[in-house]
Amino acid sequence: MNMQDLSKLFYKLGIIFLMFFLASCQKDFYVYEIDDQTILPVNSQKIKPKSITQYISILYTNFFQKAISPNSMLSAQKAIESIGDKQVAFDILLSKYMNDPKVIIPSKEEMLKDPEAFIRATYKRFLVREPTEAELNWMLNYISSRPNVTPEHFYFAFGTCNEHFHY
Repeated sequence: MNMQDLSKLFYKLGIIFLMFFLASCQKDFYVYEIDDQTILPVNSQKIKPKSITQYISILYTNFFQKAISPNSMLSAQKAIESIGDKQVAFDILLSKYMNDPKVIIPSKEEMLKDPEAFIRATYKRFLVREPTEAELNWMLNYISSRPNVTPEHFYFAFGTCNEHFHY
């Protein structure tokens, strides 16, 4: 074998080796059929603020389980409009409703007997939705770790939360 034939052989072997090398270095692409999902916060659909009349009417219905009378609505509206800080006015109105003996609030015993049912009912009553699993677990832990918490605390918190002011 002469030198020229040997170099051609090495050249051919080199090309074959290079082809195998390049063919073996391909990255595998996996395609999973997953649809894109837009994930939004729970209350992201509630962007429109309630009017004072809507808030009073809904708050009254949440506490007394009946519609508010026109005279009560008018006096509550005047009281809220007469105070400069609306949030303070809403807190005062909510406290007034909670101190009324006709208010319908579960007892502490009912809350402790079935805390999950209490939480779900409170979310439906005030926020018109089911709680997420994270919210439910947080609330269950909150109730179990604080022996002095009462349904009044939850109702006040839900009545004044930002989500309750929007629909």
